[in-house]
Amino acid sequence: MGDAVNSGTARRPEGPHTQPRVQRHDRRPPGSRTTQRIPNAMQNKRRHAFLAPQRFALSLFWRTFILLAILLGGGIFAWVQTFRALEFEPRAVQAAQQIASLVNLSRTALRYADGINRITVVKTMSDQEAVRILPREPNDQFEPFELDRFSRAISQELRSRLGPDTVVANSVNGVSGLWVGFMIESDRYWLQADPKRVQPVAGSTYFVWISIALIATLLGSAAIAGLINRPLKQLSFAASRIRDGEFDSRLDEQTLTSEIREVNIGFNRMARELAKVEEDRAVMLAGISHDLRTPLARMRLESEMSMIDDEAKRNMAADIDQLDAIIDKFMDYARPGEVKLVPVSVSQVLDREIAGFRDTSQIRIESRVAPDVKVMADDIELGRVMANLFENARRYGRTTETGIARVQISYARTGPWVILSVRDHGPGVAPEKLKQLTTPFFRGDAARTAATGAGLGLAIVEKAVQRMDGSFELANAADGGLVAHIRLKRAP
Repeated sequence: MGDAVNSGTARRPEGPHTQPRVQRHDRRPPGSRTTQRIPNAMQNKRRHAFLAPQRFALSLFWRTFILLAILLGGGIFAWVQTFRALEFEPRAVQAAQQIASLVNLSRTALRYADGINRITVVKTMSDQEAVRILPREPNDQFEPFELDRFSRAISQELRSRLGPDTVVANSVNGVSGLWVGFMIESDRYWLQADPKRVQPVAGSTYFVWISIALIATLLGSAAIAGLINRPLKQLSFAASRIRDGEFDSRLDEQTLTSEIREVNIGFNRMARELAKVEEDRAVMLAGISHDLRTPLARMRLESEMSMIDDEAKRNMAADIDQLDAIIDKFMDYARPGEVKLVPVSVSQVLDREIAGFRDTSQIRIESRVAPDVKVMADDIELGRVMANLFENARRYGRTTETGIARVQISYARTGPWVILSVRDHGPGVAPEKLKQLTTPFFRGDAARTAATGAGLGLAIVEKAVQRMDGSFELANAADGGLVAHIRLKRAP
């Protein structure tokens, strides 16, 4: 099967199914899920490549969303770092000012109070301001307050305000707090304050605000990405409808964005032109079919009534049948693309199509498809696919030993898919020409004049399989012959 063979013979399925009867046998029992394997490693390798999953790809929405989220998230991080750097020094100065004010107030109050009132002042400050005043002893043990950049800045600011002899400690004699050592004349004192007065902004505060900002960023990115990609999504949807043969898609030509408006206007104009071309094509093909078949019928009648010998009559009838088959091929290829997918029994379709090939001197077909195999397809389209493949094998897949085309049909269940493999044992096709076999009107050997078809058979097969949301692939078998793989969705 194929449109070009190694021996220089073009391969293409055409012609009515008035030839060969084929035998069907070796069916598997219902419920069997085992798969007939193609008997060579290369064919299995090709099938695995045929079933290989496609590469992961992001949609345009998610790509835009991720890029915007990264951009805005990076902006938030940069602003947080800038804010921390800018508020660091003012916060340290403000904290040092508060502590210095407490020290100065305490020093003034104690300096001008007598012994009795000094005790009252100390007690009042401890009760109302959470500030303790204690005498500073020579043997007091203390730990420096300067532990990080923030505490060092506070200590420097306190010494600049209170004097270079000021001592700032983190704990005194094992008691934690913010301790500031100062002097009143010759007496030395400790002022103990709550260390929370001079703490920087807590990390939890930054975490809460950053989390809120990130959530707002993600929501804003999603909204912006949706707005940016909405026209492209509409364009993609309209293009897919045109691909499926629906030419009535129309895009908004009044949108505010000038570039999108120009694209939509151009797309709508293209859709109208394609609809007109499709309408003209349908009218032309219908006219050709009518205009050609009328003289062909007249020629057939005249040949039957003429006085020429029987052999000449048979030759004329064969030529007329060939022309009629070519017209059918053109009509099949130009058939509208809308099909209704329903569960279809592959076995029943094969039975019906195999019955059209009765002459076992030309082709013999062996089906190994179990009766329970069903796919989502159109019954008529699937039958047309099989008939074209059988006719292709009958024309170009005959073995050199017997001159008979031997065709084997096997299947494989793979996840949600069913793979139907139709193989002949002919001479095969040149590897560099495999991809061209489904090109309309392509012939493997341009110099060959014995071709009797229109060059559309395998192109019709590929187009019909695509209409059924499947895929079609041709490959050479390692031990000779051509294999056609048809992948269709498995029926539930």
